[in-house]
Amino acid sequence: MKNLFRPGDKKVFQKTVIEEDFARFETGLVHPVCATFSLAQAVEWASRLFVLEMKDEDEEGIGTMLTINHCSPAFLQETIRIEATVKTMERNELICTYEARVGDRLVAEGETGQKILKKEKLQKLFNQPSAADGQSER
Repeated sequence: MKNLFRPGDKKVFQKTVIEEDFARFETGLVHPVCATFSLAQAVEWASRLFVLEMKDEDEEGIGTMLTINHCSPAFLQETIRIEATVKTMERNELICTYEARVGDRLVAEGETGQKILKKEKLQKLFNQPSAADGQSER
């Protein structure tokens, strides 16, 4: 892992709201605006832009946390500008704050967390049987 960034460093990702981003569940359309869960994916990508430059070939990033304070709607065809800022980088964990805006309007703010781990370690974690499988760990 390359430690390239310091607190205060920024990355920007822009996303234009499309119909697939609308708040929709099995029961149908809830609101014709960008859903919190769609915004979450874009926010994670904004902070992942740091990880893409930091990780080595044998490493991958994995999300550890995400907070979203959804403040106002983003409408169809509006462009959301997400600015992720490094808050802390301790060992292999990157914490970013972010603001998501449409123009001057604050759409959301919060924090993301990602750890950079060896792919081999992640593969072992993903292949462990879960308690839900009725198997116990030995």
